[in-house]
Amino acid sequence: MPLSSAKDPFSAKTILKQLIQKGYLSQKKAKSILEQKFTLTSKIEKLRAQKFRGMSASTRNTNPINIIDVIVSLKLMRLDKPSRELNEDLIYKVMAAKWGFPYIKLDPLKLDINDVTSTISHTFAIKHLVVPIGVKDGFITVVTPDPFNLEVFDDISRVSKMRVKLVVSSKADVVKIISEFFGFQRSITKAQDQFEGQGVDLGNLERYIRLMSAEEVPPNDQHIVHAVNHLLVHAFEQRASDIHVEPKRDVSRVRMRIDGVLHDVYNLPKKVHNAIISRIKGVAGMDMADKRKPQDGRIKTEKSGTEVEIRVSTLPVTFGEKAVLRIMDPEMQVKKLEEIGFSPEDFITFQRFIDMPHGIVLVCGPTGSGKSTTLYSALRHISSPDINITTVEDPIEIVHEDLNQIAVNPAVNITFGSILRTILRQDPDVIMIGEMRDFETAENAVQAALTGHLVLSTLHTNDAPSSVTRLLDLGIQSFLIQATLIGILSQRLMRQICSNCKETFMIDTLELRRMGLDMPDSGEIKLSRGRGCHQCRDTGYLGRIGIFEVLPFTESLKKITTPTTDLEAIRVQAKEEGMVTLRENGIQKMMAGATTYQEVLRVTWDQD
Repeated sequence: MPLSSAKDPFSAKTILKQLIQKGYLSQKKAKSILEQKFTLTSKIEKLRAQKFRGMSASTRNTNPINIIDVIVSLKLMRLDKPSRELNEDLIYKVMAAKWGFPYIKLDPLKLDINDVTSTISHTFAIKHLVVPIGVKDGFITVVTPDPFNLEVFDDISRVSKMRVKLVVSSKADVVKIISEFFGFQRSITKAQDQFEGQGVDLGNLERYIRLMSAEEVPPNDQHIVHAVNHLLVHAFEQRASDIHVEPKRDVSRVRMRIDGVLHDVYNLPKKVHNAIISRIKGVAGMDMADKRKPQDGRIKTEKSGTEVEIRVSTLPVTFGEKAVLRIMDPEMQVKKLEEIGFSPEDFITFQRFIDMPHGIVLVCGPTGSGKSTTLYSALRHISSPDINITTVEDPIEIVHEDLNQIAVNPAVNITFGSILRTILRQDPDVIMIGEMRDFETAENAVQAALTGHLVLSTLHTNDAPSSVTRLLDLGIQSFLIQATLIGILSQRLMRQICSNCKETFMIDTLELRRMGLDMPDSGEIKLSRGRGCHQCRDTGYLGRIGIFEVLPFTESLKKITTPTTDLEAIRVQAKEEGMVTLRENGIQKMMAGATTYQEVLRVTWDQD
């Protein structure tokens, strides 16, 4: 039945009518929601009471439940796009347009923690669901899911002595920002207060002599514990692969690498830097007292019920100790082989490599190019009860119960090279070596391949043909390379276009050629790009995809592999035999709409 309008902007009929008019909801479903409204509201209130049980009044979200909360709880699919959920962001966006207010998706990476927390108290923010996000030209911008609470905005205007500019966002995002930012800021502020009176600390570059040293914040202080926990949870939510905690002259800068690109997240008071580093080192099993030498450690934690390992590295730099935490997410590290981005032809070729009974398969590329993911995916692909797979890694990145994994430990003479001799007495069928970095490792890998084992390993080279000359540089004789090498895979990771804001556009191939892309056709072609949306943080990219250069080591390549092999001759021969280069594979994915020409230019290089 048709739904009439109402004066209350949050009335059930007002909200449902707007969603029907936009084509997101059917009248039949709207009528059903109205009939269930009171039952569902009661259910949500009980769930909320359980969630906030034991919390203080200043922490609880006591804002009344409205019809939007009810609709979101049903997890309905959109009428216009049945594959997408009618989520809270979309409903508030629709209603913001109806009410005449701008809408934004709150991105924690783009907010300044001081803007959020310095104007109003945590109690005021959570009670009225308001978040100040910036000051400009005498206006303070305030985000809220309810822009009609005029008394609250008058209070903010009086306190800040500025006019208030209102922006609408979803209730869930506002609650999340309040919880994270005020909680984190409170921990940092209270930890900082314990430093008051301490002298200047300029780290390793400039040392001040302190006649009387104030006590530092202990790494087990509850505020520091909460701050470090927040950093880890925030990194998980943002899909970060690395966290950088960097000491500067006056601040401690926190950055996170997301989809291969670093983003500034926080500038923390310099006084809490040492305590945060000590806390990280403490939970990673490192020596907190030794600040003069690089250290490595690891943290085991949980993310959404899944065990996650974090590799920690600390290094003395100009203004103190820098820590980098690499998050080894099993969901990202182990995929099905067909899901990592191979073209059908390359997938068949690489599958042929790893199905061989013996020989060497190399995966090449710089750090962060996805080599480990490819190796783990390959081992998972060939793993079965009738074969014995043993790995030697530095360190073990992902624990997999189907593999016999050995961690390199030079202190007890377990190196890549030395352990290989022992592994051969363990009756392996497949051996994975984390990295072929010296002659001893390469020589033992060759011997393992000659004695009937399949060996998978990595090399740090720019492309697949360079790996042949790299083996020669390591000291492996050309006839041994001819006898053992099966094939080489070189790879990179490119950012993938966000599917939520993907659009097409026309561009002349002449323009692409001027930028260095060798296009097969002339005239205008259709490409894709991301406009930028809340899901991709306005970058236009969401997630990454692999590009590959697959080189089978054929008889013709073996013939030209000599002690004085010319790298260019190998490249020419490989291309004649149909090898698709990294840039060419990138162009293929660009033409297929998976990535942009900017990413192809950024990630690949042209040998010509």
